[in-house]
Amino acid sequence: METREKILQAAAEMIAEDMTAKLSVRAVAARAGVSTGSLRFHFPTQRALQDSLLARIYEHLLPGDPIRDQTLPPRERLLNCLRQVLAPLGTDEDARTAWGTIYRSFIEPEPTEQVRTAYLRHEREAERRVEHWLTVLAEEGALPPGDHSRNVRFLLTVLNGLSVERALPARESVLIAEAETLNAAVDHVLSTGSAPPAGPARP
Repeated sequence: METREKILQAAAEMIAEDMTAKLSVRAVAARAGVSTGSLRFHFPTQRALQDSLLARIYEHLLPGDPIRDQTLPPRERLLNCLRQVLAPLGTDEDARTAWGTIYRSFIEPEPTEQVRTAYLRHEREAERRVEHWLTVLAEEGALPPGDHSRNVRFLLTVLNGLSVERALPARESVLIAEAETLNAAVDHVLSTGSAPPAGPARP
């Protein structure tokens, strides 16, 4: 196994054991059995290591890139991307287990700098993925170019809410209600396009 892969595997094992693991250069290098200099060669900064690891995890959980499947219209592709994020959570017991892990890792503990940093790593990777989807659609003309940050935040808020609903008791099929919400969210994004950045109010 090449050095870069050994480092990423070691970091992934550390995260699997503790989602708030700090992933310090020294700790990851020791786990991978490589020198800190070798780790720095492949990942010059701690953030570069963290970002590469999270990208690898997301690629494993969410293989492929449905947003580039041009056999489907933009609306269906964006829907498929959102569904792909929710699918690994499962429903009922699986979703409760997943949210239990998130709660114990990021909500129950005191919000130390280590916990905050670990959570922000995941949030940054999620934002990057949604930004990528909207950028691809903008390149194709399905959305106007510009700042997509508001729509990124909107879609992530929808996904977070739906993922919690999967773990909660429901009166009806959670997947039917989820489909309606996803359709409404995609319609909103495609109809409003890229929201301009907020600026000072004008009289």
